[in-house]
Amino acid sequence: MILKEILRKNRSYRRFFQNQVIGTDILRELVDQARLTPSGRNMQPLKYKLANDPAECAKLFPLLAWAGYLTDWDGPEEGERPAAYIVMCNDTALAAESKWDQGICAQTILLGAVEAGYGGCIVGAFAKKELSDLLGLPENLVPVLVLALGVPKERVELTEVQAGDIKYYRDEAGTHFVPKRPLDEIIF
Repeated sequence: MILKEILRKNRSYRRFFQNQVIGTDILRELVDQARLTPSGRNMQPLKYKLANDPAECAKLFPLLAWAGYLTDWDGPEEGERPAAYIVMCNDTALAAESKWDQGICAQTILLGAVEAGYGGCIVGAFAKKELSDLLGLPENLVPVLVLALGVPKERVELTEVQAGDIKYYRDEAGTHFVPKRPLDEIIF
C-alpha cells in the first residue's frame, strides 16, 4: 500500500469484530514500529502495556469513553468491542511529559495496524486512576493514551466539512462520516 492509501484507511474505528483475535506478536510488532520513530530529546519515555486476553480486555473496556460527538451512543456493544488494546504510558522517571512522542507513536501504531489489516481508535478519554489501579502501574508510569484495536466492523467515510461543522456523525445505515476541511482552506 502507498502511504496516502494507508492514511485514507486509517480512521477512528469504534466497532470491531471482537472475536477476531490480534496476536501478541502483532501487538509487539506495532510497538516496535513506534519504537523506531523520532523522540523529543531522544528521551524515549513511552512504555506500553499490551492486552489481547478477552478477560483483560473486558476489564479495560468500561474505563474508556467513546465518541464524544455521538451523544446518544454509549460505545460498542458486546461483540463489537476491541479485540486488543495498547495502553501507552509516560515514564515520568525519564521525562515529565511526552505529548509530541505520544502523537507520533500513536499514529505510527495505527498506520501499522491498517497495513496489517486492522484498525483502531486513539482514546484519550478514560478513567486514569482506575486504569492505573487495574494494571498495577507504578507511580512513574502514567497512562496517556489507550489504543483500541481490532478488525473494523464499521464503514468510515471521509466527507467535506459543510457550513463549518466538523462533527463526525452516523447515518441510518450506521456508516460513520468524518468531515475534513478542504486543502485550500488549510493552506494559506
